[in-house]
Amino acid sequence: MIGPSALRGITWLDLRVEGDLHPRRFDSPETLRAYLVRIERLSEEAVTALLERGEVGPPEARRLYQLQVLPP
Repeated sequence: MIGPSALRGITWLDLRVEGDLHPRRFDSPETLRAYLVRIERLSEEAVTALLERGEVGPPEARRLYQLQVLPP
C-alpha cells in the first residue's frame, strides 16, 4: 500500500481537452507526451508547445488543449 508520504513527491498534470467534461490526469510529462502522441495524435511541435505554454489549439492542434499543473 502506498502511504501519503510517497504521494507527496508526484506533481500531477491535468489535461483538459475541448469538448470533454472531465480532465485527464497524468503523473509525469513523459506519460502525458506518450498519450498526446499516441491517442490524441498531436504532432511533436504541438506537444512541446502545450508543455511550454500550458495551452495549444488551432492551427497547431485540431482542438484546444489546456494543461494545469497541480501542486504536490
